[in-house]
Amino acid sequence: MFVLGLQGSPRKKGNTSALISTFLDQAEKLGADTKYLDVPGKKISPCLGCGTCEKKGFCPVKDDMQEIYFQIWRADIIVMGTPVFFYGPTAQLKALIDRSQALWARRYLHKLMDPLRKWRKGLVLSAGATKGENLFEGISLTANYFFDALGANFEGVLGYREVEGGGEINNHPTAIDDVKKKAGVMVSELMKRKRLLFICTENACRSQMASAFAQHMAGDIIEAASGGSAPVGEVNPVVVEVMAEKGIDMAYRRPKSIKKAVTRFRPDMIISMGCGDGCPFLPGVLNEEWGMEDPAGKPVEFVRRIRDEIEQRVRELIFT
Repeated sequence: MFVLGLQGSPRKKGNTSALISTFLDQAEKLGADTKYLDVPGKKISPCLGCGTCEKKGFCPVKDDMQEIYFQIWRADIIVMGTPVFFYGPTAQLKALIDRSQALWARRYLHKLMDPLRKWRKGLVLSAGATKGENLFEGISLTANYFFDALGANFEGVLGYREVEGGGEINNHPTAIDDVKKKAGVMVSELMKRKRLLFICTENACRSQMASAFAQHMAGDIIEAASGGSAPVGEVNPVVVEVMAEKGIDMAYRRPKSIKKAVTRFRPDMIISMGCGDGCPFLPGVLNEEWGMEDPAGKPVEFVRRIRDEIEQRVRELIFT
């Protein structure tokens, strides 16, 4: 599983960084793959309000946000960290939040759902200098809408008052233990999932559809990944089209090799969609061969038939 930490403070080693690092360190101890993303260190332009995402479903601004979209939709858990700036998040983090309008548009205007949307979780870690009763209210309201745009269930805010100077959070009576405990609960729940790896040749058609269906149907009990023996550069556009007909969004998914897929992912079961001798099997892992025809280069009607067959077989695999 993958946990993404969005560190929003301009202080590289401040209190927010300590909170995010604590959560990610605990997640790694439990077996999760993690990424610490220092938002102020990224090139993220403000939203232009141009309306392109509403019309076409993507943001036209070419900066680091294009890679961040990929990381967001890869994540099972997203942890956002920020100090309190005028009852809100930092300007650097707010730019990232505003650019998530592209993801909001894909869901609510283009009626597409990324496969992990129903199961992804989001949490805020924050520290503020004052002791006001409503200190974290603005951040909570912003985060609630932000996580909805990302497709994540908002788990709330762990906020700590009267914390300002560098390193002060480490002297807080409960903060570090609170974060460790929360990470333990959130990560442990997802680590119990059965792990399925779908493999084919290019990782652009069959295995991508199968993993997306598994995530969409049962992301709370199944962790699905995919890989190819000879991966290509992008998911087949016809596959993207026919999956959209099912309301499933294949945006920000990238083909990868089987070797890369199993680097941090030890599957309980490998399902080969049909790639001959090019798909290796892992010893001690349950293997199943589906032997499905490759839809690459075939007309859309053929791809639809393969899509529907994959959907049915994934449903039977999970629920029977």
